Amino acid sequence: MGSFSYSFFRLKNTIFFRIFMILFLSSITHRMNLCSNLPLADPSLPNLGSSYVLSSLKTIHLDGHFNFDNIYHAANDFGNRHHYLPSAILHPKSVSDISSTIKHIFEMGPATELTIAARGHGHSVQGQAQAHRGVVVNMESLQAPKTIVHTGKMPYADVSGGELWINILHESLKHGLAPKSWTDYLHLTVGGTLSNAGISGQAFRHGPQINNVYQLEVVTGKGDIITCSETQNADLFYGVLGGLGQFGIITRARISLEPAPKMVKWIRVLYSEFSIFSKDQEHLISFKNSFDYIEGFVIINRTGLLNTWRSSFNPGEPLQASQFNSDGRTLYCLEMAKYFNPDETHIVNQVIESLLSELSYIPSTLFLSEVPYVDFLDRVHVSEIKLRAKGLWEVPHPWLNLLIPKSRIHDFAKEVFGNILRDTGNGPILIYPVNKSKWNNRTSLVTPQEDIFYLVAFLSSAVPSSTGTDGLEHILTQNERILDFCEGARLGMKQYLPHYSTQDKWQAHFGPKWEVFVKRKSTYDPLAILAPGQRIFQKATSFSWSRILA
Repeated sequence: MGSFSYSFFRLKNTIFFRIFMILFLSSITHRMNLCSNLPLADPSLPNLGSSYVLSSLKTIHLDGHFNFDNIYHAANDFGNRHHYLPSAILHPKSVSDISSTIKHIFEMGPATELTIAARGHGHSVQGQAQAHRGVVVNMESLQAPKTIVHTGKMPYADVSGGELWINILHESLKHGLAPKSWTDYLHLTVGGTLSNAGISGQAFRHGPQINNVYQLEVVTGKGDIITCSETQNADLFYGVLGGLGQFGIITRARISLEPAPKMVKWIRVLYSEFSIFSKDQEHLISFKNSFDYIEGFVIINRTGLLNTWRSSFNPGEPLQASQFNSDGRTLYCLEMAKYFNPDETHIVNQVIESLLSELSYIPSTLFLSEVPYVDFLDRVHVSEIKLRAKGLWEVPHPWLNLLIPKSRIHDFAKEVFGNILRDTGNGPILIYPVNKSKWNNRTSLVTPQEDIFYLVAFLSSAVPSSTGTDGLEHILTQNERILDFCEGARLGMKQYLPHYSTQDKWQAHFGPKWEVFVKRKSTYDPLAILAPGQRIFQKATSFSWSRILA
């Protein structure tokens, strides 16, 4: 690749880019718009042809490679509703591959609509990891150093941003350690969950995953590789955590660890009254020596209940429990777990008995199982395998995740579970409270303005081609009714994994954090190259930062 023609081509490109960037950066206005899922070119700017752009990508020196042909899978995700085809997929072997690619796109300026999106395990539900006519980075191909576990008083693991949490679990367990906070599904990448929050039943105690990170390595929208933490480049550190991929691509993370247990007491009980159910949940998250994991879910108008709600749960059940019938009532399940080691069995049984004695569940519905720690954390994967075998995994998933203030959760439950929803046959509905004191307010994540708020997750699956209540259109309409109610009743709700289509709604979502969010964007990704699938900012249009901040 050292021929005269190649060198001349590179020289000509370099001269062109430098001249263009001088002209561009001398302009007062950083051109950017908001809230669009497809990039639009500004007619006042010169536009480089798509063939030229793609050819220029081939001139980048990489340890990995680009794929320009087999790219269709990058237009799919778990939501299976949005399909935006990229122009290329980058399969990086090093962080410098990602940096070089972003720098190349940045140097092109607004003369091309080229953007870049990081794609982990493809579990987004609204096309957030897609880049229409842009470049998708396959983060799982990043061959950074493998997970390195450091033991000591404050143990941690240095991991690649493209590593799966399930692999981090297995590696850290070799040292008797494990991360503190999880998501319910572990086959997700580190960079993906840290760009959102990472929430599960441990969040009431440890906060989300973004609260359990010591350090990050980030490639910004300028292509700069920056190490950041709460004491080093702190603005970028907190901006990236929960930042929806807007300020940089996470290529490495230092994750906090704790001693790992070997076993779990896994418990479920039922309630027929929401007020008692929520009171018990709030009681359990209020003190230190409680359970290690607390979640809940809703069961509406279901019969044959016991064969459904315990599909991934195999306890020894008492006779009265096997005879329990829901009679079509709306029921609320409280799910708890207590971690322990085999030599602590007697003590942990006493603790559980004491904790359960303080609750007011339906006595005949107590189910308790004892499982290995890994099996408990990876429980959702068991369901995935079953659904894949039946061809029911790769279907539309119109999920809706909400954060509801404690003061309005009863209003929410009355309307949504009592009127809007008629059954829960389309997927589970999770509901559980967390303590805001465990969530760092300096991150980009937005939460309700109360000390306690609930995560309510409608994890629906739609039957393809169905026009009934299990069809996509019906579920989407149902979701809109829920959102309309929250807005009309002014509940103070915030979306988790947010999705909006207008500037006003994004600004309302971020509230007081909006100005900081926009300033960080102008600092770390001034051309709005990164994460176009979030539909917050759009590359190369006529809005200036001063107008956005006005």
